Amino acid sequence: MKKGWFKKPFEDCLEKVTYTQKVQRKDFLDDGAYPVVSQEESFINGYWDNEADLFKVKTPIVIFGDHTKVLKYIDFDFVLGADGVKILPPRDFLVPKFFFYQLQNANLETLGYARHYKLLKELVILYPARPEQQRIVKILDEAFAGIATAQANAAKNLQNARDLFASHLNAVFTHRGAGWVEKRFDEFCLLQRGFDLPTRERIAGKYPLVSSSGIIDTHNKAPVCGPGVVTGRSGSIGNVFFIKEDYWPLNTTLFVKEFFGNDIRFTYWLLNYFKLLRFASGTGVPTLNRNAVHEQPVIVPACCDKQKAIAAQLDALSSETRRLAAIYQRKQAALSEFKQSLLHRAFAGEL
Repeated sequence: MKKGWFKKPFEDCLEKVTYTQKVQRKDFLDDGAYPVVSQEESFINGYWDNEADLFKVKTPIVIFGDHTKVLKYIDFDFVLGADGVKILPPRDFLVPKFFFYQLQNANLETLGYARHYKLLKELVILYPARPEQQRIVKILDEAFAGIATAQANAAKNLQNARDLFASHLNAVFTHRGAGWVEKRFDEFCLLQRGFDLPTRERIAGKYPLVSSSGIIDTHNKAPVCGPGVVTGRSGSIGNVFFIKEDYWPLNTTLFVKEFFGNDIRFTYWLLNYFKLLRFASGTGVPTLNRNAVHEQPVIVPACCDKQKAIAAQLDALSSETRRLAAIYQRKQAALSEFKQSLLHRAFAGEL
């Protein structure tokens, strides 16, 4: 521990607190006089109108999600949301924001939906005199503001790249030129339900096992020759997968049984454009009704060479979109790591 710093057990750093009435999630209002703060990720989780339930904040406090580990720095009056909200008012030898940042640095183990407050109770809080705490908080506030801006820009760039591709995909199938013809979907390709394969009968092999969420395992047999196109039939609906090799589509999928001589990659992109989720039906677990899909009209190039050219163009743009997405995702990860390293340095007395 750095010279001039002190340490205390976590609970010795807290003022006593009297909780106000908590509001159940189902009762939150969409709008109201007072904000509701709960253990959910979003900062404000709803609203409430009864002033009697208001928790008055005289000096800033920290909210801890007992189930979620979410931490929130609160400097305004609010209403407590549901179960699992812990109010942590630091004692006056701690600057509240310094206390908040130190808890962010704790990196608690995840226990699923179990309660995590017991892990907080094991912490030892390290702190210097208040002026030094204030100096550290000022440095972290300024650095984190810059990091937040950079992360927001990276997220916006990532979304822009994805939106650009989605726009181009839509344009391909709506701004059609000469040589496109209209036909029923089942005259262009036929969807078939996948095959049952209980877990106990699966044998690891060289063939991909495809579920409604994509490739999940391998098997030693493949009833369908690749390349092929698969989409979700039940559970996860709307995603479309291109499978290069022979494969086993599970019964939660629909696969293209017959392409009628159409280009397979073009078929893959058409199904991506087609927004299959709109044909889901049933309560509980939604199911994609292939008969409803089959009867839909599609407009496609009559010439397979034209289909191949369009598919190649979409493949190239998709590849570039993935490349850009990877860059922006790496940048976001690097910024998160930089933020965590600043926190570590701050509470090692290195700032």
